Amino acid sequence: MPKQSKGFADLLTLSAVEAPPPEMGAEGHRGRMRARLLTAGPDSLADHELLEMALFLALPRRDTKPIARALLARFGSFAAAISAPVVELHRVEGLGEAGAAALKMIQAAALRLARAEVIDKPVLSNWDRLIDYLTSVLARERSEQFRILYLNTRNRLIADESQARGTVNHTPVYPREVAKRALELHATAIILVHNHPSGDPSPSRDDIEMTREVKQAVSAVSVTLHDHVIIGNGAWLSFRREGLL
Repeated sequence: MPKQSKGFADLLTLSAVEAPPPEMGAEGHRGRMRARLLTAGPDSLADHELLEMALFLALPRRDTKPIARALLARFGSFAAAISAPVVELHRVEGLGEAGAAALKMIQAAALRLARAEVIDKPVLSNWDRLIDYLTSVLARERSEQFRILYLNTRNRLIADESQARGTVNHTPVYPREVAKRALELHATAIILVHNHPSGDPSPSRDDIEMTREVKQAVSAVSVTLHDHVIIGNGAWLSFRREGLL
C-alpha cells in the first residue's frame, strides 16, 4: 500500500478512537433522559433535567445544561422558572427568545391542564382542585391580579376571567362591572379571587370593604357571592371560612 494511503487509514483509525461513541455524547445524554421520562415518568427527572429537556427542543444546537442550571440559580425551582416574567427570562445568558417561548409554552400547558380539572364542574364539591388551579395561576404573580369565577345554577364553573391587574398591593375593582358581567354570562353565583404578592393571604381593610361592595352590587341582580379567596405563596384564605362573608 502506498505510504500516503497508509497515513490516511491511520488518521481514520485515530479519529475513530478519539471520537466518543454516540451514547457517550450530548445526544446520548438526551436520549437517556428521554428514555427515563417515558419509562419511569416525570418524577424520575430532577428540575434541571426537565428544564434541559424543554430547552433542547427549542435550542437543539446548544448545550442546555448550563442554561438550566442558571435558571435554577436565578429562580430557585422549575415552577418558578417557567412562571418567571419574560423580561427576567431574557436576562438569563443563552436562553434567548426561543428558550423563553418554550418555558412559557410549558407554563400555558400546565395552566390549561389545571383549568380542565375545574371548568364545567361543580366548584363547591371540587374545592381542593379549584384551589390547586388558582394557586398555579396566581401564587407566583409579582403584582395583584383580580379574577372572577362565574357559576351557573348548578354551581358549575362557566367562566374564569381576569378583571384587572394592579400594583404589588392594590387592584382596582368595580362592583357594577362585576354585576354587569354576571348578567351577560347568565351566571347565578360568583367567587372572587385575588392574590397577595407578599405571600401573606390575610385580607386588608380594603379587601373586606371591596368584598362588601361587590356583594351588595351582585345581590341587587339576584347573583350570589359564594366566597372571596385570597391566594398567597403556599397559603390561601377563604372569606367564608373565616366568617368574613
